[in-house]
Order: sequence, then structure tokens, then C-alpha cells
Amino acid sequence: MLERTIGIVLHQLRFNDESVIVNIYTQQHGNLGFLVKMPKQKRSNVKTSLLRPLNILELDFDFRSNQNLQRIRDMKLHISYESLPYDYIKGTVSLFLSEFLFYALKHEMENQSLFHYLYNSLQWFDRSEKGVANFHLVFLIRLTRFLGFWPNVLDYLQGMVFDMRESAMVSVIPSHGQYLEAYESSFLPFLLRMNYPTMHLFRFNRQQRARVLDVLVDYYRLHIPEFPEMKSLDVLRTVFS
Repeated sequence: MLERTIGIVLHQLRFNDESVIVNIYTQQHGNLGFLVKMPKQKRSNVKTSLLRPLNILELDFDFRSNQNLQRIRDMKLHISYESLPYDYIKGTVSLFLSEFLFYALKHEMENQSLFHYLYNSLQWFDRSEKGVANFHLVFLIRLTRFLGFWPNVLDYLQGMVFDMRESAMVSVIPSHGQYLEAYESSFLPFLLRMNYPTMHLFRFNRQQRARVLDVLVDYYRLHIPEFPEMKSLDVLRTVFS
């Protein structure tokens, strides 16, 4: 059945000399894989330059629920970014986020709230002019709310530790060892207050920002099966070092 939807490009993998497989998180069906033929003519309806990570597209495609790979009839940019393709820092963050989302959303079905969070966050990041060093941290923290493992810190009292497996503050150190020490746990309510408009007010040095990112990646790995090592993580660390 021919459908039209908006989608966010997450990942591209060469299938053969003529085709690529593209993962796109769509508004109507969640994460879908598409088999896209590489155009041999300049006037082709499918322009592979549109398939850059985190591009927001309008898609016309034949949706077949019994197939793993869908076929695109036509596509075009839904949003034209102003700075993401040209700003080195933002571009590096975008590559990291696209790889992260490819793994984090691999099995995500339709979720309108999640889609609009991604859609609005990427546009905010593109339009922001300064103070974006904490964007990826805020993005990943707030993404947990839509994936079902937002940290519960409502019962926090001094001296408690954060159980990363249970996503909650506890007064007894867990035997499984996957927790934050009391000192780091005390900063978690502080981190959860960050949002895009206020994140520039939260000052981190290089080591602190790197530690927050490492904890977040470890936290996701605990809650999402088969979350692999990320190639873009070291590049991102280098940019913010």
C-alpha cells in the first residue's frame, strides 16, 4: 500500500554495488528498513545525498508489513538544516547521535511522542547558535523517558546510591555491582533538571562531561539488549577534550 510519512535517517549500509539499506525512524511505523537503489541518472527520484544521518525526509513508499525492507517511491527533504551539515562540532555530535539512535531504536515501533521528541530536538540543535556542549547529554538523558527507563530519583536522600539496573535510588548497595557511588548519585537529580534552554548554565569540565557520557552509555547498555561498542564515541570524546 502506498503511504506518505515523515522519517529521520539513522543509518546507511551498502547492500551491493547497486543498492543500500537505510534505517529510518518514521512517524507512522517506527523504525523501518528500506532497500534503496543507487541512482544511475541525475534525474532519479531517489537522491542518495538525502540519506545523510539525521536528515528529516518526506517519504512516499510501498508499505508491506510482511517484508523486512520497504521500497521508496520518492523522497525529499522535509526540513532543510541550517547548520548541522556545516558546523564541525554539530556534525560530529550528529554522527554520534545517529549511530546511538540506530542501536537504541532498532526495535522501536510507532511512538508519536518519541518521534516528536526527536523531530523537535534536532531542529532545536540545528537552530542553536551557542552553548551546545551539553546537548548530547541532555538529549540522551531525556530520551530515556520515551524508552521506559527514566531514572527515578524522587526518593533520594543523602548517602543513597543509584541502582542502574533498577533505575532507582537505593539505600543498600546492590550486590550486582551496577550502581553509581554515593558521590556521583548525588549529582543525578541535578543532571535531570537540565533541558535545552538551560543546559548552557550547567558547567562541566572535560573530565566531568566525559564521565557523564560514559555513565549514560553504560546505562543504555544495561537496558537495551545487544547494544554494541560505538565507533563514533571516541571521535566525540576527542572533539570535547
